[in-house]
Amino acid sequence: MSINKVILLGRAGKDPDVRYPSQGQTVVSFPLATTDRGYTAANGTQVPERTEWHNIVMWGRNAEVAANYIKKGTQLYIEGKLRTRAWEDNNQIKRYVTEIYVDNFELLGAPRQQEQQQQPQQG
Repeated sequence: MSINKVILLGRAGKDPDVRYPSQGQTVVSFPLATTDRGYTAANGTQVPERTEWHNIVMWGRNAEVAANYIKKGTQLYIEGKLRTRAWEDNNQIKRYVTEIYVDNFELLGAPRQQEQQQQPQQG
């Protein structure tokens, strides 16, 4: 038995790229940022904030919803699988990319700019 499951909570790094391959099924891809906050260890050592970038791929109905509702900065909960693919570039160098193929996702919040605009002005 084996399990290939990824769970991420982060923000979209840009608006999704929408494609319609020859099969006619919608595909979107975009980067997702997850950030570990910086902190000061008990011994006084400063540990800086660290951001990881994940390549997200959605197909079919998930892709259609993503294309309509996900914008740069949207906070997302994502469940999916790791997939690595390889290809040769123009110089015949073998390249690899690891992607998260999404099974389920939830929109958790609007992009940060929209959140700030929706908050009432305090005066």
